[in-house]
Amino acid sequence: MMQGENKLATIHIDQTWNKRPLIISGPCSAETEMQLTGTAMQLMATGKVDVLRAGLWKPRTRPGNFEGVGAAGLPWLQQVRRLTGLPVMVEVATAAQVEAALKHDVDMFWIGARTTVNPFSIQELADALKGIHIPVFIKNPINPDLELWIGAVERIAAAGIEKIALIHRGFSSYGNKKFRNAPMWHLAIEMKRLFNSLPFIIDPSHICGNRTMLREVTQHAVDLHYEGVMIESHTDPDNAWSDAAQQIKPSSLVALLNKIIWRTEAITSEELHERLNQFRNEINKLDDKVLELLAERMRIAEEIGKYKKDHDITILQTNRWNEILERLSQQCSMLGLSENFIKQYFEVIHLESIKHQDMVMNKK
Repeated sequence: MMQGENKLATIHIDQTWNKRPLIISGPCSAETEMQLTGTAMQLMATGKVDVLRAGLWKPRTRPGNFEGVGAAGLPWLQQVRRLTGLPVMVEVATAAQVEAALKHDVDMFWIGARTTVNPFSIQELADALKGIHIPVFIKNPINPDLELWIGAVERIAAAGIEKIALIHRGFSSYGNKKFRNAPMWHLAIEMKRLFNSLPFIIDPSHICGNRTMLREVTQHAVDLHYEGVMIESHTDPDNAWSDAAQQIKPSSLVALLNKIIWRTEAITSEELHERLNQFRNEINKLDDKVLELLAERMRIAEEIGKYKKDHDITILQTNRWNEILERLSQQCSMLGLSENFIKQYFEVIHLESIKHQDMVMNKK
């Protein structure tokens, strides 16, 4: 690429990077040049898409499944970028993949969940990216471990990469039946709190594993102030070579995006700000009362601990705990609270009560 063209490309990438919401779409896998080009042209025609994504190297759980066309697809990406003007991005997992993609002027990279989970792989990518000015999107690790996600961000940032974004694609969870990868929103919210200056993108395709829940999950993410979306699209999703159930046609992407209510974190008027502050002050007062009640509850728990110690009674009383849960369950609906929320809330309180009793009973 000539120097002038390179400068224009950099300006284009900067403009794309700063766009909100940032819409990323494309096939799970680049299967053939015709399939990739056809999908890219249809996505460009929607006027909705900012970045074209396509998987070339596909890490699959078990052998025998389609594992991508590899470096052979890089010239296809070059061609569709020339045809559409859209920046292109691929997933990279090794230094060799980074080198090959850079030689073909790939504009952006994403790091997949199976790579984020391995610090050795992340460090290899970080070393390969030193001195390279390219946006890097980091997906959450496949297992629910924020430390791995944080470590990946830190390693890539240490390599000098300034444009880093986070992609929430859900976590593998045993027993989960509703989602392909459970969103575990609380973990994503905590990551967003820790890195509030980084763009946060939702990948509903991998969370849902199907087409039917894409809008629901995307809207929920937007309501939590996610700043973009990555959705897999394909000209013929039913016959896609990988992840067919979760891909949608470009026309369906338009319909989905048109139904999303794009909310903003900004409070645009003094009146709104004042009214929100009134609500927040009420919440603050209630929070103070909750803390005072919790402190009183723990004080009583310590008294119970002393009594149990004096009479050689175990801390855990299973029948009593079941009795508490049953009583709370009966009150939930009357109070407009979900049973699952109350159960989780009081499980934490119960564990803290056990901790206080243990300190009393085993105090030296």
